[in-house]
Amino acid sequence: MRMKFGECLIELVQGDIASQQADAVVNPANSQLAGGGGVDGAIHRAAGPSVMEETDRRYPDGCPTGSAVASSAGDLPAKHIFHAIGPVWRGGHRGEPDQLRSACRRCLELAVEHGCESVAFPAISTGVYGYPMDVAAEQALTTVRDFLIEQGRPPLVRFVLFDGGALGAFARVLEEMAESR
Repeated sequence: MRMKFGECLIELVQGDIASQQADAVVNPANSQLAGGGGVDGAIHRAAGPSVMEETDRRYPDGCPTGSAVASSAGDLPAKHIFHAIGPVWRGGHRGEPDQLRSACRRCLELAVEHGCESVAFPAISTGVYGYPMDVAAEQALTTVRDFLIEQGRPPLVRFVLFDGGALGAFARVLEEMAESR
């Protein structure tokens, strides 16, 4: 599914984010940038050890929740990895929505700073961090749409979703955006 906002495109696909052809891939990292399981682990395995060595060297104190930092992409078919620190879901009343939107926005700012034409996002915080998929989809897509309308770049933001349930949740939100235009 695809939808244009100005000259920019949001695209939804089901697949493996570590294999995406994009200028930048967003890694849903932990605040220590220590690698982990799920999508984070898959990205680190595919990128190789140079990425972990770089983040250890450049960001010894990690990165706070709600932000993101950039590294090279190692062996990935991308130029950059943006390590985004999403929140752990604790019911939605402890700043989680603001933190998720902030992490997404920071990745888009990094994309602009690095001259990226395309960025691939996963569903940040929806795995072991427990964020409800439908709520995460609404917050991530709204943040991206608003940024694209405001900034007019990057030209392509692709959400790469692991399974049909995630793709369906994101597609429902994108369809609602189309209907409300």
